[in-house]
Amino acid sequence: MKSTLGMCLLALMVASAALAQQDPTKPVLRKGISVQMPVSNQAREVREADEEDATVIAVTSDGNLFVGVQPVQLSSLSQLNAPTVYVKADARVPYQKLLTVLDALRGHSVILLTSSPSSGQSSQITWPYGVKVMLGGQ
Repeated sequence: MKSTLGMCLLALMVASAALAQQDPTKPVLRKGISVQMPVSNQAREVREADEEDATVIAVTSDGNLFVGVQPVQLSSLSQLNAPTVYVKADARVPYQKLLTVLDALRGHSVILLTSSPSSGQSSQITWPYGVKVMLGGQ
């Protein structure tokens, strides 16, 4: 029993040391809703989307909406306080649904997140990419 406990403590210390030495140039995975994002050759790296306080809205292929990992209704999107909102919509979302979400975000700066333009490196974790969307006046 003591050797099992000792091994668990040793494994915990090794894991802690590995996390403490995280390469700051590589992104850290954070909780979110997984979607199949489209690819855009116009996308640019958007590191701010991975910040802990970034407001990320996910639109799943079946049209469900999430802010972070919390499910939300379309009507609550207009009440968001963040000046910049990052939208990651599944590539299979109907265009009308995406337009409805963008319309609800009027007054916010919106960046549509995409897959990396060099999607050939899909096995590596990369920073988010995105395209800024200019919405009409209020």
